[in-house]
Amino acid sequence: MKVLGIESSCDETAAALVEDARHVRGDAVWSQIALHAEYGGVVPELASRAHIVHLVPVIERALAQAGATLDDVDAIAVTRGPGLVGALLVGLQAAKALAFARGLPLVGVNHLEGHLAAIYLENDAPPDPDRPHLALLVSGGHSELVVVERPGGPYRVLGATRDDAAGEAFDKVGKMLGLGYPAGPVIDRLAATGDPRAIAFPRAMRRHKLDFSFSGMKTAVAQHLAAAGIPTGPALADLCASFQAAVLDQLVTKTEAALDETGLDTLIVAGGVASNRGLREALAAVCARRRVRLCIPPPRFCTDNAAMIACAGTFHLRRGERADLTLNAIASLPL
Repeated sequence: MKVLGIESSCDETAAALVEDARHVRGDAVWSQIALHAEYGGVVPELASRAHIVHLVPVIERALAQAGATLDDVDAIAVTRGPGLVGALLVGLQAAKALAFARGLPLVGVNHLEGHLAAIYLENDAPPDPDRPHLALLVSGGHSELVVVERPGGPYRVLGATRDDAAGEAFDKVGKMLGLGYPAGPVIDRLAATGDPRAIAFPRAMRRHKLDFSFSGMKTAVAQHLAAAGIPTGPALADLCASFQAAVLDQLVTKTEAALDETGLDTLIVAGGVASNRGLREALAAVCARRRVRLCIPPPRFCTDNAAMIACAGTFHLRRGERADLTLNAIASLPL
């Protein structure tokens, strides 16, 4: 089954053709990073307008890369939420139009389950689809611990952020430091040369076993900068290392607690923050000590993309699930 995936939940315009939920035949993304960089974050109206301009060319590019046409497409999967509602509607309306015009099955996909499904893409040894596994989903908008009963669900959310997501905290701290947008990769790179013990930033949510909180860390950084100013050179690296250590400590501690609670022997890490070097190294050490299998998608499938949407959509289509043309966007769609 060849499924055309369409993703437009935030600031990436993406399309991909995926065969049998595994093989990525064509994968195209038009990034809006340069468009939003001067604002230090995504401007929803600009994002929606950019999707309108670039979505059709991106779909054409994905099909051309696959050496395919719409005649080769068996079904269409599209992100219906969560995300920016205006941005979601652009992809959703395009998907419905294509499905109607070509008489193709259509399925709506939760963006978060797309991230959870990314581990099956181009993977010769994916998690066992017949056994539940634990997932740490960390991105710019979400930080959750989820039990995945099987690909495509059902899902059981064990814990989630009470305020900001981890990726959002990275970007907002990066904005305070003048590191540009997105700041997560820059902070990770600087942290590699800094001292994580240089500044004692707080560790939040100690009493709430599996929930997260990152807004207090942003406040702590803001207060430190108000007192000491914006550092440069080695001092900047130390601050980045100290901040990142505080974020990762919470993510890793909660993940290990979830492994204790569930007794599961496979952990997947998904979302944009899954590309963070420090997080990968910390979780690799935990999993090696506990003899837990760690699965992380390649970086290109960690960030927003349409291949993961096509993959997740395939699991739903195999169950006979179909959407009609009343399918609508839901900005706060839960997993």
